[in-house]
Amino acid sequence: MRNKKSKLMLAGFFIACAFAAITLRSAWATPGSGISTTIISGPTALGDVHVKSESDVNQVHLKTKGDSDCYVVLNRIAPGGHTGWHSHPGPSIISVVSGTASEYRDDDPNATVYPAGNAFVDEGGDHAHIIVNEGDTELVLVAFQILPDGAPRRIDKPAP
Repeated sequence: MRNKKSKLMLAGFFIACAFAAITLRSAWATPGSGISTTIISGPTALGDVHVKSESDVNQVHLKTKGDSDCYVVLNRIAPGGHTGWHSHPGPSIISVVSGTASEYRDDDPNATVYPAGNAFVDEGGDHAHIIVNEGDTELVLVAFQILPDGAPRRIDKPAP
């Protein structure tokens, strides 16, 4: 009887620890500040794609396999605002429409700066990043995302 009670107590302890870990991870997440996000399109279904385009000035190769969800997302970030630390389960192509985007990654303490008229790619995966508006005008970004079918579009992460 005593052994059974000890096992129940131990099981309860492990369950409590699991809930505490989940709660702390959520508490450590860094929500965005001064940002508004509008999903323009998505999720829209995309099947297998194999596109190859070449010209005198560039080459593009796009290949997908399996089912994907595509999104077009508009983000507006006020001066001093940010996206919060997060990741995506697939790649995003981000166009800087106006303002200047400073992207920080969890594997590099230095920002990469993208002024209006430029685009950059987030390859997706486990790395975390944050986009900060360090300027004095609104930062406007449009992102095109290709994500695994049914996956969350964004995964909040704790600050590194």
